[in-house]
Amino acid sequence: MQADALASVDAPTALKAALWDMDGTLVDSEPYWIAAEIELVTLHGGQWDIEKAHAMVGNALETSAAILQDAGVALGIREIVDHLTGKVTAAIRQEIPWRPGAQELLAELHGRGVRCVLVTMSEAPMAQVVVDALDAPYFEFMVTGDQVKNGKPHPEPYLTAVELLRATDSSLKVHHCVALEDSVPGVASAMAAKVPTIAIPHVVALDPDHRRTTWETLAGKTYDDVAAVLLRNQTPAGVNA
Repeated sequence: MQADALASVDAPTALKAALWDMDGTLVDSEPYWIAAEIELVTLHGGQWDIEKAHAMVGNALETSAAILQDAGVALGIREIVDHLTGKVTAAIRQEIPWRPGAQELLAELHGRGVRCVLVTMSEAPMAQVVVDALDAPYFEFMVTGDQVKNGKPHPEPYLTAVELLRATDSSLKVHHCVALEDSVPGVASAMAAKVPTIAIPHVVALDPDHRRTTWETLAGKTYDDVAAVLLRNQTPAGVNA
């Protein structure tokens, strides 16, 4: 699906959907991923550190697995993905480190009638553990790394989310949605899909970019703050800039 096809004029503009990244945005799971990567590479006689791990934050899991192969991990792509996912899922089952303000904002958006979708490069079984730990079924559905052909930074994950939302509301366009992301690949994916994007950098800093909104934290943020971002991303004609 082409992003332009979903960005046609449709006024008045309203906040209809919030598309949430998971790792680093909803939950602070990146330390779990980094620890699992360091352990795996070290086990295979290679060297891995936090700086190298930070360079992979937000990648599709297959992309990260290929990088780990280059670092000396003598396993197949699928084996690496399964190993890392298993380690992180086990850690999450022990403790889910929610990002500040994330659950509160998610609950308020859902309560105000905003359709919420999880768009993550983690695979469905692990994402389901996080979703099941929420206080209520806030997410209408998930788009996960094992459900798309092209992971972030490709726009497919976000275009897929919008397409699925449109299945029950044909009036919904990308400019009725807001993406919440923390990573370079994630932000790039959302912006490539032409979804108004809020970046909340966490593990890795993001370069300034006037085309998106950047918040230091979700703590204290409300429906009104998110709706204001959407309005700022509209031209007078009502098309996502």
